[in-house]
Order: sequence, then C-alpha cells, then structure tokens
Amino acid sequence: MPPKNSILLKKLEAMKQRSCEIDALIADPQVACDPNRSITLAKEQGRLKSIVGDYRQYEAAVQGAADAQDLLQDPDSDDEFRALAKEEIKTLEARQTELLECMQSRLVMADDMNVGSIIMEIRAGTGGDEAALFARDLYDMYTRYADSRGWKVEQLDLSGSEMGGFREVILGVKGEGVWADLGYEGGGHRVQRVPETESQGRIHTSAATVAVLPEPEAIDIEIDPADVIEHVSRSSGPGGQNVNKVSSAIRLEHTPTGITVSMQDEKSQHKNRAKAWRILRSRLYEHHERENRAERDSQRKSMIGSGDRSSKIRTYNFPQNRVTDHRIGLSLYSLDKILGGDMTALVQALKDNDRQERLENL
Repeated sequence: MPPKNSILLKKLEAMKQRSCEIDALIADPQVACDPNRSITLAKEQGRLKSIVGDYRQYEAAVQGAADAQDLLQDPDSDDEFRALAKEEIKTLEARQTELLECMQSRLVMADDMNVGSIIMEIRAGTGGDEAALFARDLYDMYTRYADSRGWKVEQLDLSGSEMGGFREVILGVKGEGVWADLGYEGGGHRVQRVPETESQGRIHTSAATVAVLPEPEAIDIEIDPADVIEHVSRSSGPGGQNVNKVSSAIRLEHTPTGITVSMQDEKSQHKNRAKAWRILRSRLYEHHERENRAERDSQRKSMIGSGDRSSKIRTYNFPQNRVTDHRIGLSLYSLDKILGGDMTALVQALKDNDRQERLENL
C-alpha cells in the first residue's frame, strides 16, 4: 500500500471510530439531557456521516476483493468460477480506487465545508469616490452570488459615500458551503475603468479590500467578558432625532489582542451590542486561526480570510471585459457576468487549484 494511502486510511479509520463513539454518546441518557452537548455531537456526526459511509463502502469492496481472491486461489474452483473471480477483483479494485480518490479530495476540503457562516468586510481603498463605487459593485456581486446559492445575507454595518458608493460595508452570510466558496475573496481587488466622474474618458485604477472571516458559533470560541471593555456613546450621522439623543453606539475593545469593533448601524443599543459581539467573535476566531495556520502553506494562507489588505488578488478590467485572478493566473473574459453574480467558474477554478495544492501537500 502506498504511504499516502496508508496515512489516508488511518485518518478514515479514526473517523469511523469517532462516528461509533458519537452514536454511543448520543444514546447516553446523561448526554441527551444536555442540549448543548447533544447538538454539538449531532452536528459532528452530520459532518462525518457521508465520508464514513463511503469508507464503509470501501471496506466492503476490499473484503469482496479478498473473498474473490480466495476463490481464485482455491484449487477446487473450475475455470468459469476463476474467470468470474478475476472480473470481480478487477471491478472491486477499480471501485476502491474511485472511493479513495473521492474521500481524499473531500477530506482535504472538509474543514472549509463545515463552516456555514462568514463575516465579509468590504472597504474602499485608493481611488476616492470611484473606489467607493467599486466597493459597492463588489457588494452587489457577492450578494447576487449568495442569492443564487440560496444563502442568507444580513447587512451588519454600512458607511456610504456622497455618490452612492460604500466606504465600508460588513455582511453576515450564512449557508452550506459559504466559506468553501467565498473564503478565497480575502485580499486586494483592483478595478480598471473610466470613472463616472471622468469627463476625458481616461481609464483610472482604483482599489477595494475584502476580508472574509469564518463566523464561529458561540460554543466554538469563548471570550472572557473581563477582557472586553465596552464604550457607549451617541451615534453620529443620519438617522433622525433618536440617533442624537440616545446613547446607542457601541464600541468593544478586546484588551489582550487590541481588536476593536464599533457599531452604530441600529437605533437600538441592544441590537448594536449584539452585532458588535458577533463581529468581535469572528475577528478573534480569525486571529487565533491565523496563528494556528502559521505553518500551513503560504499560498493557502494568502487566499483565504487572512485579512491581509495589501495583497492584490484580482483585477477587474472593464475595457477588456476581463477578470484576472493573479493567484492562479486565470483570466475570464466575462466581467459583466461575474459582477452580475455569476461567479461559479471563478470560484470553481480557485477551489480546484486549492484542492490540488492540498493533495500534493497531504
């Protein structure tokens, strides 16, 4: 057995054993009385179910091939049975290879598929009003793609510009596969086009940055309330008399890391506090994950959710109707469709490249 397959099979065997352990725990009356634990175990079992099912099929194919091999070596078997045994071995070995390749591919991407909620932060970069308009275009692109996938989008915070662009917008996106698809969007995005404010028809280059953070469930990360300083103030900007009279704006400061979150989008102090804690939890989760990822391959780190605002990952060229992703050297001449939310080809190319990188480093 090749060393890579040996390692893979050990991982799969461990997953099968864990699945059996979870079945026993879920059947335990003490666990059943603890909703948090039983829900956590059920979710873990749900993530294991599909790949463990394939592994059991693989084990059945291995056993079937071994039984056919015994029949083939039996001196009492006639020629017809030997021929059938040879054909059975050939079929079952092909099935084993197919299942192994499928499980290996899914295993290296499993962590991404398990994250079903993200926080996406889009900010205008260099380029003034044009950069803000580009940030709005990116917002439209992502929300349209999310809509096509049936994901739920929630606007958490928004800072607009005079021309209708976005200086900053923060979104919550929930749905199956959301991190696996949008986790590659973190980094610098550049646009080349004639701005609406340009009277001479000259092409300008502007930029926006995107950060994509996996949003953990409350049980995934614990924050000591003593480590968080809360500042309450009156909101600024439009919103009516209530904004100026009521102290509804919330600013959270996590003292161990220095991470801060400000929220004044809602008139309700309670709602602003809840949103601020969601974003703080995601940023802290990403902070710790970034430290844990320090030894992973550098390409993957630059692709997803690192919050690295300086890296240019993609260029949107309007004159050529072209989108170029610089990480994988891919150019697609369908800018209009991509900005309209049809990101499927782009996302799939990034996922395929990442999967291949992970398989090579397995």
